[in-house]
Amino acid sequence: MAFKWFRSKARASLSGWLIAACALTAPAFAAESAAETPAAARASASSQPRPGETPPDFLGLDLAGKPVKVSDHRGKLVVVSFWASWCGPCLRELPLLSALQTGVGREHLQVIAINLNEPKRDFDEFVRRNPELDLTYIHDPGTAARYYAVKAVPNLFVIDQKGVIAKVHSGYSAKMVKQFAKEVADLLPPEVLRQPAKKRE
Repeated sequence: MAFKWFRSKARASLSGWLIAACALTAPAFAAESAAETPAAARASASSQPRPGETPPDFLGLDLAGKPVKVSDHRGKLVVVSFWASWCGPCLRELPLLSALQTGVGREHLQVIAINLNEPKRDFDEFVRRNPELDLTYIHDPGTAARYYAVKAVPNLFVIDQKGVIAKVHSGYSAKMVKQFAKEVADLLPPEVLRQPAKKRE
């Protein structure tokens, strides 16, 4: 239900997507505790690729079995999110990322959702039950997670159009979503934000 509401708000304009992101998350999740941003997630940041660095290129194989690399999307804003189907905060984050992907379109943005080391059957079942999510999925047995030093989920990396890490987020909270929305607005070209949000075909 929340996903459908959020998606309808995003249709007017991409700037509307940013407003919807804050409006949807702040009331519902303002009371989230630090337990939803585990200490392991915060601690992992010290060994992860940092803003200003070039991230590991190879991310894994998509649903069609094709290799996915950061360098394949040079010139686009790339969002890489590590997630798991058992992770409550991840299940809140993925619909937001999907709405963003749909609204901006793949000409300017690529959202890559990397499932962290779950049984393949659980991953396949999640994808099957959520066809409305507009994401590039990867099932990671742990390789990409090692490259990115991911120790807990959700863990999100924002990579700019030059292929350099712009921001890293560990955990999930209303504050994080607001910050992420502002970062996306700052990194996308102004003319993209002014255009009407796209609809998924």
